[in-house]
Amino acid sequence: MNGSEKNTLLRTAVVVVLLLVILFGVKAWLSYRARAALAHRGAFSVSVSAALVGTAAWQQQIHAVANLLAVAGVHLTPQLPGQVTSIYFHSGEYVRKGQRLVQIDDSNQRAQLASDQASAELARINYERAQGLYRARATSRAALDTARAGYANARASVANDRATLAKLALSAPFPGWMGVREVSLGQYLTPGTEIAALNAWDPLRAEFTVPQSELGLIHTGESVRIGVNTFPGKVFDGRVIALSSEVDPSTRNITVDATIPNPGHLLRPGMFGEATLLVGAAKKVLVAPTVAITYNTFGDYVYLIQQQKKGGKLLQVAIATTVTTGETRDGMTEIISGLKSGDTVVTAGQVKLRSGMSVTIVQPSAH
Repeated sequence: MNGSEKNTLLRTAVVVVLLLVILFGVKAWLSYRARAALAHRGAFSVSVSAALVGTAAWQQQIHAVANLLAVAGVHLTPQLPGQVTSIYFHSGEYVRKGQRLVQIDDSNQRAQLASDQASAELARINYERAQGLYRARATSRAALDTARAGYANARASVANDRATLAKLALSAPFPGWMGVREVSLGQYLTPGTEIAALNAWDPLRAEFTVPQSELGLIHTGESVRIGVNTFPGKVFDGRVIALSSEVDPSTRNITVDATIPNPGHLLRPGMFGEATLLVGAAKKVLVAPTVAITYNTFGDYVYLIQQQKKGGKLLQVAIATTVTTGETRDGMTEIISGLKSGDTVVTAGQVKLRSGMSVTIVQPSAH
């Protein structure tokens, strides 16, 4: 390598070194400016929503799966066989007590009724004639008794005919709503053939079971709430009306019967729902919004907002605080330990937080 090449290499090295010095110098200057700007603006703060920890009066609750039943509900079937000659109802309509629903052929029974009425009339005339003769001492007491028995027997035959006719004219035993019609005109029915369901919808019964260990907490007249998935968030209030007279020996549960007013006819017999029994006196509990709690296998915790001094300034800081939780109701969770009334906890924005970070409350809310 000659002198000219060495000079070129040296100049190149000097240029590279100068460029590196300039590059690192610019980066150091930018870093310094950033630190200065951060120091001027103060510590970085995370925006969060928060709410106050408060108290609530909660009654002890017992939960169970309830079946809804009609207070009055039947599957209508004929008592006597015969062919359907008339249908007087439509599926799904409301019917009154005593309203005729289905007519089964009664022509033979009507003819028999006419015959028995004629026999009864003759028996009446014979009995009245026998009475007159007996008063005139023209007949015996035995003949009078025979005439009286004949008249009574004829009247019984007429009553039997009328009862048979009534059974062939099926009527509603109580007011309610008809189900889907299962029969057609001209169909031959036998006893037990289902015609349609008839149910009264207001009120309904709610039947459910609870463990025997909770028997001492439940009494007739206590409040019960029913929720069904058909109407999320809607609660139907009722009262306990009866408890079973025995505990089921196979499950050790006792059946509870409640009545549920249903004036809007939203509920139907056959539905199931969650029954919540409110038992005992209300007790004061500490509660926090359920969304404030982070559930973890190593323990549940919340971010508790506290005032701390940092860099000579008073800042709001989120501190991860372990809590022991109890029941959850209507978006609130019972706090057994870890917090006190009046504490402020983060309800939104926890995913951005680490314990000790500064926070700014942008949407406070009180519960």
